[in-house]
Amino acid sequence: MKVLKVVAEGLTTSFRYPHFMLGIHPTFEMPPPATIYGLICSAMGEWVEPNGIEFAYHFSHQGSFDDVEHIHVLASSTGKLPGTKTPKVLEGTVNPFKRKMLFKPRLVLYINKPEWEHAFKSPFYPVVLGRSQDLFSYTSVSVIELEKADQAYFEHTLAPYKMMLRMGRGYVTLMPRYLDYANGRQPTFARYVILNRRINKTEFIQYEDQLEYNDFWIDPTSPQAENAHLGLWFHNFVGEYDDQPSLA
Repeated sequence: MKVLKVVAEGLTTSFRYPHFMLGIHPTFEMPPPATIYGLICSAMGEWVEPNGIEFAYHFSHQGSFDDVEHIHVLASSTGKLPGTKTPKVLEGTVNPFKRKMLFKPRLVLYINKPEWEHAFKSPFYPVVLGRSQDLFSYTSVSVIELEKADQAYFEHTLAPYKMMLRMGRGYVTLMPRYLDYANGRQPTFARYVILNRRINKTEFIQYEDQLEYNDFWIDPTSPQAENAHLGLWFHNFVGEYDDQPSLA
């Protein structure tokens, strides 16, 4: 299968939990699928049709730290600005908070759209990942041929939730899967496994009378470990998503 392979690198990033507003803003350890959709659209210069797009990625960073930011909380007001006759329509307070940041992030993104190579070599908008000030650079854009293999290792990626009982690694989180910008940014969410440690296919948990996984997409250009290449789990933004743990 031919895919577009994009390497993006930056200095900092943060993927905010959408339900945290004040006090502290933790970060997802991996970019949510909705963030990847935004990255694709920024390169293309338009809201691309999400149907048919599949992606996989390897995401790493060199550590995390806390930064201090602030939010201006505004409300309607009346009266005059102090010392003037100018009507006052808004007033507010400054709320400081801590934001968890990831240092020197690196994203290796695989997309099943090799025809988009030119768009990522000459992106329409500035490249950001996470916050609007988290500038990134595309350090490599190429088309490669993935291969099927019965051995693979997986690391620093999102795994489908159905693999939770098979891996015994990582942790489950609820992430924004897609934001529908045609309908007021209506979000959809899905559960994924954040796999922050390496696991080889030989370490998958095998249950009695259940089928064994023996067919993986691998990146043949990736480093080898224990005679295996990097395996890829492809995700989509819309359509059916198997959100149930599976033993089969």
